Amino acid sequence: MKIYLVDGTYELFRSHFGAPPKKAPDGLEIGATLGLVRSMMLLLSDPEVTHVAVAFDHVIESFRNKMYAGYKSSEGVDPVILNQFELAEKLVSALGLVAWPQVKFEADDAIATAVERFKKVKSVDQIVICSVDKDLTQMVDGDRVICWDRRREILLDEKGVVEKFGVSPESIPDYLALVGDSADGYPGIQGWGAKSTATVLAKFNHIESIPKDPKKLPLGLGRATTLVENLQENYDDALLFRELSTLRKDVPLKETLNDLKWQGAYPRLKKLCHELGEERIPERITKWR
Repeated sequence: MKIYLVDGTYELFRSHFGAPPKKAPDGLEIGATLGLVRSMMLLLSDPEVTHVAVAFDHVIESFRNKMYAGYKSSEGVDPVILNQFELAEKLVSALGLVAWPQVKFEADDAIATAVERFKKVKSVDQIVICSVDKDLTQMVDGDRVICWDRRREILLDEKGVVEKFGVSPESIPDYLALVGDSADGYPGIQGWGAKSTATVLAKFNHIESIPKDPKKLPLGLGRATTLVENLQENYDDALLFRELSTLRKDVPLKETLNDLKWQGAYPRLKKLCHELGEERIPERITKWR
């Protein structure tokens, strides 16, 4: 069997910018939520898709905000989308899918925890992470755990991660720490661009292994000297940024593998959709509990 682990936060944002707007009878904007539900229904229409879980950032903030003041937060995020997270979680659950809303942790941490837990199960042939988040590529393992960009129909196995970033999945946290991740709000280390970082980490894998002697770096001496100096001057920041980008695998998820099997939508989905003025979604559901 295959397990599909969906980044619900990404899907909701994608629907917010891609699906048509729609208001519920009470005036609440629900277009992104309905777009997300339709996206999940499309996923479930594939007979190969049997086991699914959807992780959400119930709140944008997490434990990482206490570690680094500049880490991503809800500040500046359109309230129209922030106000739909709880509703999206409710509808996904009513659709019969396991929903993992995160408060202390992030959606990515829940997905990483599930990967770590379920990839050891013999009956699991493959885990498909439905997300474009760079952080999640650190969980890719051969072709057993892959990332899938559903919008562009791009699959990333371990070879694909190396081709895209120039480093293996195990080095992705180090790569992001040095290059920076504007989506998560940390700047990286000055001078460490994507190309030079990939060149160095392809040889040394992790920040601690990068030599202090610039002559040992596979770069021109002038460039290597600047990079080594910048790294040494900001070494603590580099380790902090790597900790920020390293996904946690200890999220308390209570579901078993059997719980992830889709058995159909719950009757409450009809009631929820009726309250939202959306009668077409229940009509398209082919399996009910």
